[in-house]
Amino acid sequence: MPLDVGELVDRAREGQPRAVARLISLVEDAHPRLREVAAALTPHTGRARVIGLTGPPGVGKSTSTSMLLSALRAEGKRVGVLAIDPSSPFSGGALLGDRIRMTEHATDPGVFIRSMATRGHLGGLSWATPQAVRVLDAAGFDVILIETVGVGQSEVDVVKLADTTVVLLAPGLGDGIQAAKAGVLEIADVFVVNKADRDGAETVVRDLKQMIAFARREIRGESWRQPIVRTVAARGEGVPDLVKALSEHHDWLESHGELARRRAERAASEVAAIALRELQARLTDLHGGGHLPAVAKKVVDRELDPYAAADELLAALRAD
Repeated sequence: MPLDVGELVDRAREGQPRAVARLISLVEDAHPRLREVAAALTPHTGRARVIGLTGPPGVGKSTSTSMLLSALRAEGKRVGVLAIDPSSPFSGGALLGDRIRMTEHATDPGVFIRSMATRGHLGGLSWATPQAVRVLDAAGFDVILIETVGVGQSEVDVVKLADTTVVLLAPGLGDGIQAAKAGVLEIADVFVVNKADRDGAETVVRDLKQMIAFARREIRGESWRQPIVRTVAARGEGVPDLVKALSEHHDWLESHGELARRRAERAASEVAAIALRELQARLTDLHGGGHLPAVAKKVVDRELDPYAAADELLAALRAD
């Protein structure tokens, strides 16, 4: 059946979940008409709030996402969820499938949940996540929640994509704060200490307060002070405080011009990523045509140094 991109986008904007799912599949599969899809979506984007939730494995990200989703729906907001999971080594698909863990929202027409596989992409997200956000934004969702795969201290891609980044921690994770402070903790706009009914929760809160106070000594001028919210997501406790913190951060972003700046940086990262993928594809074509192996042989034979060889390869790309 021929693909009618315009009709598909119109149906997605009308709230038809199958159309939204099809558009995201086109993005994930890098469909040949992806450029046409992006062009059709772009005029309808720029309205949704994008909230990222990240943190180490076992902290309760999926439960917290579900809790926040319920609260946003109670406010009448349409919510899209992109749950990033590890890839199956067999099918390449999402291994955990967060849709299974959010079954209470499965029949809600105001909710769309999609599990996306990392497919080997590092940073806690899928390479297709930025375009999937664009699909949900164009489809009229008020808020888009991005739940990352369980991340370590260097996997912080979500900050490049979200307006607000929530970092979740929990007691009983060892020296999690010390291990992560040079990475994940530095990207937080809001801290959540989940499982706050457990022993050790106050210790985590105290360590976070000390870390925030120390970090602020290095900052000149006005800046956002990250709040620390205690939750017990499994029981829905603490959700009003979390919603309030998210709302206050969004207001701060708008009043200080930070929202526009972050979205400009997001667009720059997206454009650069697309350009790099195009360059990699063209390099692969040159490899298939024998140009890259020929240049590499010149390096091996000491006819060219690697930088001169790269210049020759770039000249071939420009001439292509």
